[in-house]
Amino acid sequence: MSRPRAVLLAMLTCSLVGSFFAVPAEAQWKWRDKAGQTQYSDLAPPPGTPEADILQRPNATAPVRPAAAPAAAASGADVIKPKTAEPELEAKRRQAEQEKADKAKAEEDKRTAAKAENCNRAKDYLRTLQDGVRIARTNAAGEREILDDKARADETKRARDVITADCKQ
Repeated sequence: MSRPRAVLLAMLTCSLVGSFFAVPAEAQWKWRDKAGQTQYSDLAPPPGTPEADILQRPNATAPVRPAAAPAAAASGADVIKPKTAEPELEAKRRQAEQEKADKAKAEEDKRTAAKAENCNRAKDYLRTLQDGVRIARTNAAGEREILDDKARADETKRARDVITADCKQ
């Protein structure tokens, strides 16, 4: 294995391992207890903890229900929504999503343009084949050969297949 590949593989492995350990950290609660100590846990703070002392909630798409009122939570009356992330992070996330969408659209436009070009070339080649003009090409050995009727029929079929695949309107 070449050295750049080994370095790339090592970096990829490190990033995968790091992301594996970072996922549980996203589901952490952070609050100040009655003694003023900061507590971290993957469970909600104990019942009776004031809202002002809850410093961080897990980033989740579903609403978080407090552990203090299970009956009210079951009825949906006391649902607490998680705090939104910092505005700068949200803006960066939206910008990254927009860039990803723009990149996907640009790639799709590029594929569409390539298909249109292939379509036009195949149509031109098919017209040339159907006009009966003698066509010469170079074979694998570098020798010039003239298309016979069988080779012309094969090329005509190939051009029609390209037109069928790339000229869909």
